[in-house]
Amino acid sequence: MSRIPRLSPDDIPDDIKPLIASGEQIMGFTMNDGIDMARNPDILRGVSQMIFSIYGPGKLDAGLKRLVGYVASTAAGCRYCQQHSAHGAGKAAVDPDKINAAWAYEDSPLFTDAERIALKVAHLGSLSPAEVTDGDFTELRSYFSDDECLEIVAVIAMFGFLNRWNAVMDTDVEDVPADYAKAIGLKLR
Repeated sequence: MSRIPRLSPDDIPDDIKPLIASGEQIMGFTMNDGIDMARNPDILRGVSQMIFSIYGPGKLDAGLKRLVGYVASTAAGCRYCQQHSAHGAGKAAVDPDKINAAWAYEDSPLFTDAERIALKVAHLGSLSPAEVTDGDFTELRSYFSDDECLEIVAVIAMFGFLNRWNAVMDTDVEDVPADYAKAIGLKLR
């Protein structure tokens, strides 16, 4: 349960309800962190815009974006976001075996060299302080355009906020992503 009492559906401001509904339509469930953010509509508006801008259509494959989010969340230790990003990867048609192997990206034969460096940057970029080296970024740029690199960094940064929000708030995960994580045998770290 969140560390601040969650708003009831009747207490969500009317002008914010479309944002909540949009999230429900995309994810297939009402997100508890969104309900918590609805207490301050400007925060929810800003975070929603950030998420839609970063996770929306871009140059980078949607499945890889979700795997970057999963590895970033695993490095940060946010179980809420691990389950959300794994569920999102599944919705983006990433094979469950690949989702489960994402934390073992360095050795798993399921990943290309390009995916490995993207996930390495996600891992090292989510540590505090970040441990991404110039060499890591040079390697990333050898596989991805500058626009794609920007999207990878944007996903990492977005999860920096979401991981901290959900870990500090102790947001309880919803049934849909929790059930998905359990169904694929996801090991939370």
